[in-house]
Amino acid sequence: MDKILIKGGSPLFGCIQISGAKNAALPLMAASLLTDAPIVLHNLPHLADISTMANLLTHHGVNISMTGEAGDGGHTGRALKLKASKIKNTTAPYELVRRMRASILVLGPLLARTGEARVSLPGGCAIGARPVDLHLKGLSQLGVKIQMEEGYVTASAPHGLKGTKFTFPIVSVGATENLLMAACLANGETVLTNVAREPEVGDLAECLIKMGAKINGIGTDTLVIQGQRTLSGTEHIVVPDRIEAGTYAMAAALTGGDIILKGPRMELLQAVLDKLGEAGVSVQKTEGGIQVKRNGKLKGVDVMTEPFPGFPTDLQAQMTALMSIAEGAAMITESIFENRFMHIPELARMGANVTVHGASSLVRGVGELIGAPVMATDLRASASLVLAGLVAKGETTVNRVYHIDSGYERIEEKLAACGANIERLDV
Repeated sequence: MDKILIKGGSPLFGCIQISGAKNAALPLMAASLLTDAPIVLHNLPHLADISTMANLLTHHGVNISMTGEAGDGGHTGRALKLKASKIKNTTAPYELVRRMRASILVLGPLLARTGEARVSLPGGCAIGARPVDLHLKGLSQLGVKIQMEEGYVTASAPHGLKGTKFTFPIVSVGATENLLMAACLANGETVLTNVAREPEVGDLAECLIKMGAKINGIGTDTLVIQGQRTLSGTEHIVVPDRIEAGTYAMAAALTGGDIILKGPRMELLQAVLDKLGEAGVSVQKTEGGIQVKRNGKLKGVDVMTEPFPGFPTDLQAQMTALMSIAEGAAMITESIFENRFMHIPELARMGANVTVHGASSLVRGVGELIGAPVMATDLRASASLVLAGLVAKGETTVNRVYHIDSGYERIEEKLAACGANIERLDV
């Protein structure tokens, strides 16, 4: 099992190209099930979760092939052509689903296209229950009959999906995406209220519109979908990964470096950039990117995670690492997931002074962190440990890096290119 070894203390200088967003790419890939025409997706990151989704879609009958080369037409990352001429299998088996929660995203498209689906309850990072009940409640409103048996969701809509009105009791990105895709082929109008407004949802909606879907309300809390009989193929560029960009921005701030992030959209990161500015970090828009550098010492700032456009939960762990060496104290409150502080005991092994109080953690800045062997428990926790290792005195070994491979493309290579003393060990 691979490890990442970091010798801390090197400021980061240079440029980092931001990859396409995994959280946008996965639902876009699932959307290929909605049509028998080809979908071409550009700027796909090279990640374990992308490969997992590709394997699952292939199982359902989607023909997937590389098209062009990375960088063609000004695009970065991989370009994949996905063509679901015929759905060959409507069961998403446990052995393919167990590693990734986003696998549940095939449920809506399979039902919309074929009227049936049998999907194993998904696995993935252990950051709370994240139940699929919102997906199922919404699909039930669309006329789907659902049974739970032997760890599988068995769903059927023999007479097709019917437009409906559904209000999400809490905001859910995955459930919004699943119902949005299903509604595109439903009979009649569907109104979804209290939907997730994350950019990745908007990116999916924009792609669906290119495929012939009729969707209004993108970027608001209400989506109105006019169901179509069929959808066509299209070509689409995956939105840049705002979480990756925020992670590297914090890496520059932690190490006292000066980094240009190439490709991210500043408006998708505003809540994060505002907090970095309060902490004493300079953030400037440049041609084709964002420059991040630290001015003097870091200052403790309070943060509460919220649905977009608030501070993203996927950057909470990284912000904790940043605040661990800031002057003063910072209160970091997690309002999205109930079990997302598992990185804190590992940061404590490196000398961080963090106390958890319910849904909040109080971070008191320390003079320095000390390198130590640490264990990643989930994707974003692993990123926070890598960040801490970049600034810690001595050596840090991050174990279970398969977590980080699910969401960060070549993280050790990107950081090493900017001067970090970091390498992957094949052990």
